[in-house]
Amino acid sequence: MYDVIIIGGGATGSGIALDASLRGLKVLLVEAHDFAEGTSSRSTKLAHGGVRYLEAAVKHLDKSQYALVKEGLLERFKILKNAPHLSGKLSLITPLYQYFEIPYIYSGLILYDLLSGRYSIGKSKFLPPQKTIKEAPSVKKANLKGSVKYYDGRFNDARMVIALLKSAQKLGAKLKNHTEFKEFIFENGKITGIKAYDKIKKETLTFKAKCVINATGPFSDFIRKKADPDIEEIMRPSRGIHIVIEKKYLPTNNGLLIPKTDDGRVVFILPYKDKCLVGTTDVEAKTEIHPKVTDEEIEYLLRQVNRYFDTDLKKENILSSFAGIRPLVNKNPNAPTAKLTREHIIEKLPCNLVTITGGKWTTYRRMAEETVDFIVKNFDFQKPLKKCLTNNYRVFGSENYEKTKKLIDFSNPLEKHLFSLYGDQCIEIINSIQKPDFISEKYFITKKELLYTLKNEWVKKPLDFIVRRTQIALIDRKEAKNMLQKTTEIMGEFLGWDENEIYEEYTEALEILNGDI
Repeated sequence: MYDVIIIGGGATGSGIALDASLRGLKVLLVEAHDFAEGTSSRSTKLAHGGVRYLEAAVKHLDKSQYALVKEGLLERFKILKNAPHLSGKLSLITPLYQYFEIPYIYSGLILYDLLSGRYSIGKSKFLPPQKTIKEAPSVKKANLKGSVKYYDGRFNDARMVIALLKSAQKLGAKLKNHTEFKEFIFENGKITGIKAYDKIKKETLTFKAKCVINATGPFSDFIRKKADPDIEEIMRPSRGIHIVIEKKYLPTNNGLLIPKTDDGRVVFILPYKDKCLVGTTDVEAKTEIHPKVTDEEIEYLLRQVNRYFDTDLKKENILSSFAGIRPLVNKNPNAPTAKLTREHIIEKLPCNLVTITGGKWTTYRRMAEETVDFIVKNFDFQKPLKKCLTNNYRVFGSENYEKTKKLIDFSNPLEKHLFSLYGDQCIEIINSIQKPDFISEKYFITKKELLYTLKNEWVKKPLDFIVRRTQIALIDRKEAKNMLQKTTEIMGEFLGWDENEIYEEYTEALEILNGDI
């Protein structure tokens, strides 16, 4: 018997698992696919308050947008403080081509700084044209009036989910990926548990709990309708895509923000794993685990980049692309999705199902805190519980960050790679490597790293490792395919697969890599 069952193993679900476990609750989390397989591994990798939300707040005197930005900036600070091995400060440059844009953009970013208050991570400043070109050499020089440089946070989204779940596991939480929720168990009209199907062991499981939380993001309505088929839908999902290109096309260590695009959104060009990550789009979409990357959206992003930079990027220059579904709450049915806010809601149905949905990655911790506060208030757990402890809680891998950092040889790309993903746990992998047996020499991925994730990080499918634990498929689809055969064979040996199982796992993974990951 659990106190809490969480359905959904993304940012929100993993945050709730940690918060609830820290307070002394007995927690089970089930995820139908791999942890962070959906939206939570497909973000822009920014921990930010939301520059475009601030513009909307000022333009329309929108208090909710203002509050969202302020909350995001506070939570940005906490991500950087509590997960230093997975996050850091990033400078971003916004090139400007009209004189009137300078005071408008500059004053907006100064306000962004002011809202950060004592949690500021850097002051915005104006750069004249020559300094702009020095910091962003590929920016279009014709009619360039200068730029504004500001600071935000960056982080590794998929690895952050694993760090949160490893932290929760240390506290006793039970965590099951590739375990699909099937139906609720009812007693006297109230939900008292769930039935789920373990897709690896091919068995149906039954779990009982005092409280069940739906933290499935874009899939929230699907779960809600399992509890009450007649309930009104609350989600309005939108799809955002990203493309990845070689850094040589946009050679800078700064991020770049394109402030004016065809649909009024901002587009970011960000350094990520020695590549450039470009995104994102915004179109209404159906909810699916592997959303499609369309040619139209790719052309849209290429058009924005080529408009602002001295490049002639074409589709063949793209190393990889991926799409995610935003869990937007449908508070304004007539507005385009680009205009919907990233607010979250918490709901309790008469049958006792609790749903948390909406929001964005940066505010995952706050969303989790509010959800656990909510269930503590609305359910009788009959035990003294601690208050929220996640404000200052160093996540798994960052607990001995400073000490471990002194032991790393950053001139060694293998050690640098392992530290960036595993933090203080990387020493275990480094010490196990006598002579590297590379799965990908290009990205310093070794057999020992794969074995570590198999033993410690719930890796059960080849793409769990290639797409999410290492993110190679997100930045270089060709190399991901090159890694697949050896990855599958090592996993087969470790997990006891026969030749048919190895072939089936390889074929299934290759089909996904050839399509939409």
